[in-house]
Amino acid sequence: MTSAAQKIFASWSTPIIVIEILLLTSLVYLVGWLRLRGAFQDLISAWRLASFFAGIFSLWIALGSPLNAFDDVSLIAHMVQHLLLMAVAPPLILLSAPTLPLLQGLPRWMAHSIVSPFLRWSLVKHMGHFITNPAICWLSAALALLGWHIPGAFEMGLHSRILHEVEHASFFGAGILFWWPVVQPWPSTARWPRWSVPLYLFCGTFPCDALSGFLAFCDRVVYKSYLPSPHILTSSPLQDQEFAAALMWTCTTIIFLLAAAIVTMQILSPKNARMSSRAWARLKKITDHSAEASKPEGM
Repeated sequence: MTSAAQKIFASWSTPIIVIEILLLTSLVYLVGWLRLRGAFQDLISAWRLASFFAGIFSLWIALGSPLNAFDDVSLIAHMVQHLLLMAVAPPLILLSAPTLPLLQGLPRWMAHSIVSPFLRWSLVKHMGHFITNPAICWLSAALALLGWHIPGAFEMGLHSRILHEVEHASFFGAGILFWWPVVQPWPSTARWPRWSVPLYLFCGTFPCDALSGFLAFCDRVVYKSYLPSPHILTSSPLQDQEFAAALMWTCTTIIFLLAAAIVTMQILSPKNARMSSRAWARLKKITDHSAEASKPEGM
């Protein structure tokens, strides 16, 4: 480790609020999963639990680890954050079917008196129906990715801690929306036919390809704040930019191709699809029964 990297690492402090939020969310999910596991064996399998914690761990690497200290001196570190927030953590969390375990893990008075009425509110339902349209999901991710990488917006994010946090939140939120039609977490229903998902993922590479291609083949440093930064991972800021672009280009392509291959295999395996549909139908019956049981008498 170079002396510059050692100084940056020494100046880093643990973001307590981020760690507390991640730990609390993990605890709520674990409690909910254990409650469901105790009542209905294998209803939500162990691999979904592992997927949720892998997603939370990815968020910790992006936001709560020392990597966060290097994002304003290395574009490579910054791009790793963006990949984790948009392409790694969201699909892992959505694969965990988080809705029911999180609801079951909350204190019952909070779930029944606050969260459930809020989710049943017509305005929330209409808004959810609108933003989970695949076209809106794709557009949100594209705008977040390209918008925050406009040099002016990127520089403002580097120099403002509040804007930097807003940037991270928008990347994660856009990532959740983008992967929503791909994973289709319970209890949502598909808006487009399943065969369109590989095409959706293919189109999802276009904004990333455009951005990484521009950064890789541009003969100047696009983000001027990195010019005076210490050279930690590369010998020059321009090489840092080129490697960051190559990293984003390669990783995004691999992740999207892997997801498209998995979806294609699911489409070609109707037996597995029927088994999955029966499992989720059983889950819906259980949750509907729980909702009826939780209503006060006389309703």
